[in-house]
Parts: sequence; C-alpha cells; structure tokens
Amino acid sequence: MATTVIMPKLGLTMTEGTIERWLKEEGDRVEKGEPLLEILTEKINFQYESPASGILRKILHREGEVVPVAAPIAIIAEEGEILPEIETLKPEGVVEMKTPVPPATPAKGEEIPRRIFVSPIARKMAREKGIDLGSLHGSGPGGRIIKADVLAALERAALEERKPTVAAPTAPSKRIPLKGIRKVIAARMTESFRDIPHFYLSREVRMSALQAVREKLREEAEKRSKVRLTMTDLLVKAVASVLRQHPLMNSRIEGAEICLLEEINVGVAIALEEGLIVPVIRHADRKSVVEIASSLRDLTERAREGKLSLDDVGGGTFTLSNMGMLGIDKFSAIINPPECSILGVGRTVEKPVVEAGEIQIRPMAWFTLSADHRIVDGAGAALFLNDVVRTIENPEFLLL
Repeated sequence: MATTVIMPKLGLTMTEGTIERWLKEEGDRVEKGEPLLEILTEKINFQYESPASGILRKILHREGEVVPVAAPIAIIAEEGEILPEIETLKPEGVVEMKTPVPPATPAKGEEIPRRIFVSPIARKMAREKGIDLGSLHGSGPGGRIIKADVLAALERAALEERKPTVAAPTAPSKRIPLKGIRKVIAARMTESFRDIPHFYLSREVRMSALQAVREKLREEAEKRSKVRLTMTDLLVKAVASVLRQHPLMNSRIEGAEICLLEEINVGVAIALEEGLIVPVIRHADRKSVVEIASSLRDLTERAREGKLSLDDVGGGTFTLSNMGMLGIDKFSAIINPPECSILGVGRTVEKPVVEAGEIQIRPMAWFTLSADHRIVDGAGAALFLNDVVRTIENPEFLLL
C-alpha cells in the first residue's frame, strides 16, 4: 500500500518547514528508518527518516520549497502500485485565486485560475490588512508569498504617501539568496529587535581570578573529561549559578504573563559557516565545570557536523555569546526570543587599573547585558550583572 510522506511537526511551535535537500531521488529504493531528506526548521537542519520501505515514486515538493506541517511531500510505494491522486494531496498552504491575465485569444477581461503559494501567517496578515494576495510577488522558494512580502507591501504603501521620488539605486554587483539558516536568522533577529524593547548595561571585569582558576583546573579537567577547559565553560557555570538568585532574568513572556522558569538552560552562541546556532546546556546550574565542558564540546562538534537535534537547540532560558576569540572588545547582542536576556563577552586585554591608589596591569574584559524591558527594569538587570561580575572576580563564590 502506498505511503504518503508528510511534513513532520518537529516542535510545538513549528508550523512549516523548508525542504533543504532530498537525500533520495524519484525511483530510488528506500528502507524504513533510512534518511530521506533534510528539513530546515526555524532552529536547525533535521534529517527526516523514511516512514516506510519501498520506492520513492513521487516527490511533491522540491528543494527550497516551504511546506506547512502535515502537508504531503512525497509518495512511497512498490513498483506497480496505484498512487493516490495528486490533487487530493494539495497542502493547506496552497490556495487558488482567479486573477486577470492577458490570454492569446480570450474574451476581454476573462479570468483563468492560477495557483498562489502562500504561508499561513502571510495569508492571515494579508486578510487582516486588506492586502490582495494576487498583487504580490512571493520572495519565498518557488515564488511563495511569505510574511516579509506582506510587510513589504504595507511599507511600500506607506512610503508612497509621504516619500518623494528619488533616483533609482545603483544596481548590485552580486546577489546572494537569503535562504537556509541565514534566512531563519534574519527572520528571528528582525522579530526580536522589532518586538522586544532592548536595553543594555555594560561592566568592565577583572579576569585574573577566573584565569587563575582555569589554570589550576585545566590538567585535572583533561584527566576527567578528555577535553580542554575554556573560559567559556567557566562563564557558563558562573552565569548559571547567578541566575538561581535572579529568577526574572530566567523567564519569558507568554501572553499577558511573565513566566518564571524552573530549569536553567544556558545557550552558547556558536558561529558556523552558514550562520549562527545556539545549542543549549540543560540544567547548567546543576552541572560541574567538567560536565559543562564535556557537554559544550559535544554540542559544538555535532553542530559543525550538522547533527544537532531539536532538543539540542530548544528550551534555552538564557544565552551567552563570547566573541573574545574574534578580537571583539565590546558588543551589544540581540536577544534570542523568547528569552529575557543575553550576555555578550568581549576579549580579555591587559590594561592599567588603579587598585589601592596604585596603578596595576590587569586582564580586563567588557561584559554587556542585553535585557527585555517588558520583564525587567534597569535596576534589576544591574543587580544581576553586578552579581555575575562579583562571581567572576571571586570564583570561590561558586562553591557556596
């Protein structure tokens, strides 16, 4: 019996997925449980396994297409088996509209149906704002109309009312398609910066005590976990321990409520060639530094191999972004929604510092906290950042 392969729902918030790459071609034999295709969600690339054994008789959506959850994407059947009618498998994300087109020998004004591909959220927004979908040209894969296209139409309408005519911009020398992880990052960061009222607090931190702890623990850590202890491992431990004392910094907005979260799951931003990804160290406050180092090394390796699961990148409650190894002194990071805040760490630099009336040379680094003003005010965020600094400059507090 023929099996219809559908777009899986890989997380509670997932409404659609992008077909990144088919691992089999039409006519290929596949076995149940064998990787069939790669799907890009809003967080990761995921290898979807075949739900049945047979021949991949029909691929309904090609690479780059965005498909709603539960919509059919392929048919697996044995040779000679009758396949279901394709029209009966049309996904919800495809609508038909009548739009005037200039036919070869038609009666004037005759309309013929054309298929318009549109994401569910774009269709809902267009209906609410009174936008004619037939007037839009989709920028998504295969000409699919997405949320950004509706927003762009609204912006164009507003500009037409108040913006004077200007000269056309210089033609670009090269165009790079916004797709894959980069497209997801663009959407999520735009949403974050638009919807979350960010504010920023910075402190310059003495790193000498934490560096000394790292040197003392390095050899023992390598014996126990076979990994090299880094400053990021120690920073994750410090941040996680302080979050226990500041529950508002470990919360999120859900509807009209602030939800304080029991788990402390620290995400660590990792830069890959195709974009940024934030794997999560779960229960970081309960883990030792050695356990954090082992977890982070495992997540980093699998991130670079494209083998992270949704569990590896989901459920984060706070994010740490350390750009010190890239030579950056100070930066203000964009919050990773729906989290309350993110801590940006710059490089450590030897600087003159006044201590007890004398100038001393100390390793210093800038820490910048980005916080959601809907959840926490400046004073509360400052207390959290001050406690983080106090713990880093006095790492023995981690024993309390």
